[in-house]
Amino acid sequence: MRTARVALTCAVVLFGSVVVAGCSEGKPAASLRLPERTCFGIFTRSDLEPLMGKGEEVKEAGPADVRLTAERRGATCNVDVDGKGRFLASATRQPLEQSFFWHPEMIKPAPDPLALGDKGLVYDTGARVLVTCKGPKDEFQLELVLGGSIDSMKAGTSRQLFGDLMKKFLDVAKQQTQCGS
Repeated sequence: MRTARVALTCAVVLFGSVVVAGCSEGKPAASLRLPERTCFGIFTRSDLEPLMGKGEEVKEAGPADVRLTAERRGATCNVDVDGKGRFLASATRQPLEQSFFWHPEMIKPAPDPLALGDKGLVYDTGARVLVTCKGPKDEFQLELVLGGSIDSMKAGTSRQLFGDLMKKFLDVAKQQTQCGS
């Protein structure tokens, strides 16, 4: 299980760090091909527009919601443009006695604290938040992860974007997982 989490952490960092290369001259803005709401119904087309770049084919893969339970412990949404990953949103629920392992020292440049949940980080290519929840039947931890390709963004603007996206994600995920009920 620990190996899977470390692999997910590395995958998110690598996913967000990869600069999508290729010629996009003459291609339309990929955000125009997004549904009005995407990734668990949380994010709007305009929310994700800065991460989408240009492209012809946009594919979203993921469940309709982020309602996690003791039995359904994870949900991930991916948005690809022309076969290349542009955005990832992932939620994981686990019992309190287990821990999430973050390796902020592996993130370059260094992440900034994000004042959301019990612990939060924001970095150039994403954000992650951990929150302890008291549900109607049990207590659990909820980890939320966002990652994206920032090659089409103006330098220095991505951390603010990922912080804003994480706030929306956290608000909806807490409601749908009955965190704090």
